[in-house]
Amino acid sequence: MQVTETRSEGLRREYKVTLPASELEERLTGELTTLKDKVRLNGFRPGKVPMAHLRKLYGRSVMADVVQNAVSEANRKIIEDNSLKLAMEPKVDLPSNQEEVEKALQAKGDLDFTIALEVLPEFELADLGDVSVTKQVAEVSEEELEAAVKRMAQQNRTFSPKDGEAAEGDRVTVDFVGRIEGEAFDGGTANDIDVDIGSGTFIPGFEEQLVGAKAGDEKTLSVTFPENYGSEKLAGKPAEFEVKVKAVAAPEEVAIDDEMAKAFGMESLEKLKEAVKSAIGRDFEAQSRRKLKKELLDALDAKYDFALPEGLVEQEFNAVWSQVLADLNNSGRSFADENTTEEAARAEYRKIAERRVRLGLVLAQVGERADIKVSDEEVNQALVERIRQYPGQERQVWEFYQKNPGARAELRAPIFEEKTVDHILGQVKVLEEPTTREALFKDDEEKEGAEASA
Repeated sequence: MQVTETRSEGLRREYKVTLPASELEERLTGELTTLKDKVRLNGFRPGKVPMAHLRKLYGRSVMADVVQNAVSEANRKIIEDNSLKLAMEPKVDLPSNQEEVEKALQAKGDLDFTIALEVLPEFELADLGDVSVTKQVAEVSEEELEAAVKRMAQQNRTFSPKDGEAAEGDRVTVDFVGRIEGEAFDGGTANDIDVDIGSGTFIPGFEEQLVGAKAGDEKTLSVTFPENYGSEKLAGKPAEFEVKVKAVAAPEEVAIDDEMAKAFGMESLEKLKEAVKSAIGRDFEAQSRRKLKKELLDALDAKYDFALPEGLVEQEFNAVWSQVLADLNNSGRSFADENTTEEAARAEYRKIAERRVRLGLVLAQVGERADIKVSDEEVNQALVERIRQYPGQERQVWEFYQKNPGARAELRAPIFEEKTVDHILGQVKVLEEPTTREALFKDDEEKEGAEASA
């Protein structure tokens, strides 16, 4: 086997591999000799099948294996001889000339093929001595705790039948048929639907127009679907709902006490409040961690500038871009609706892909240098959490991950990343800054508001 480097530009390498016909013949003969002692054919004693007959029966399929093994061997040889770290799997190009391939398969001609690959960039880890990040710390206030407990009580309150007109806070049970331009639409018809007036869970204007309704009333509600409604066919469209009021119920008073706590499986109100405060605290801590990590990654991104493997960037961009297109399609929006063009959006998301690849390479090298490991126990814990997301399908999910090493690797990757981030946080200055719940979640809520009003 002869291997010759034909290209070395940046991170790209290309090699020409030649397998002479004599070597192909030698490898084929070796494989057939091994097969001779194993194969059982009618009319021949074990090990006595003539080589010419074996070649006639199995030569072509065995030669295909010979070529595949040679390609794998060439890959290993190139990587080991040149001490390469690959960004992605190599691309192998076999001859396009069918006559050449046929001669090679018969060991009557040389087999030439090329192996193209990209290597990982080499870069020095940056000094992080001048990096400082801020961890926002929010305490759970008594007001937030009381409000959360009150919401739990209201969400689980009971309703009693009520004579007379429906008012704010009441529950109205209705049948309805929705129409646009006089035509009923998919999903617009339902029976025995509970509408809590003032909950804001229905189309704007729907709940408000039920104020004053009584059991037995039939009303026509005029509403307009929001511009950002999930269905493209309905978004922004005016509609009318023919509603029949079947019942009106008023909420009963809810006592926030030990009995209410027991309804949630807690032995007392004090224990319920402790559990709720702990849950809110975990939400605060998770949000604080997200913001801290983003700030750290921004600082790392500013520290590095090196060539990126184009294949990795393209792979990451394709994944991001597919999600962008899917989101636009599901929302019925266009690039124009987002105040941009497809060209500008592609450029923006390619930069995002480049950032992800760059930071991924940096974190990988930091983790490798720090000898960060992810234990099987940690992966199994992550798998248990994943399984919990699919109630009723636990066995199928477990078996899927047991049979697919690649899927288990996807569980391992984020654990490795978080441990590496923790390692880096130990190298930089982390300043704690007291904040409020509103400030901690401000950016996320502003983004949600902008998307809702877009």
